[in-house]
Amino acid sequence: MKIIALDVGDKTIGVALSDELLITAQGLMTISRIGIRKDCDKVINLVKEHNCTTIVIGLPKNLNGTDSIQTEKVYEFKEMLENKMRSTGITNVGIIYQDERFTTVMAEKVLIAADISRKKRKDVIDKQAAVIILQSYLDRVNKK
Repeated sequence: MKIIALDVGDKTIGVALSDELLITAQGLMTISRIGIRKDCDKVINLVKEHNCTTIVIGLPKNLNGTDSIQTEKVYEFKEMLENKMRSTGITNVGIIYQDERFTTVMAEKVLIAADISRKKRKDVIDKQAAVIILQSYLDRVNKK
């Protein structure tokens, strides 16, 4: 049993995966966006491949907690993903949101601290943000 996390952006989707014990998050990949339907298909294939029981999607709220334009796009992505999963017979995988405010900033700081070049940071920032989203979720759930 694993959990997959997504940092959904306009150009890419950062993807992270938990370990079997649901303790740690590791970066898996960055998906280049093609179109919402094909992007959802890629996510569904990853869910099947890694036998995931839950999908955690980062929710980009404004600092005051209100929805942003990007928040609406994430809602649309989740709805499409749910519809595609239902149509392919996947009914046992839950999709939940995790607040992702500051995750990109935190990811940038982690990558800078690791002395990753600016060009390389651009390539992995979304994957690292997905790791932070998933680790935040795992930490919250494991505290309970």
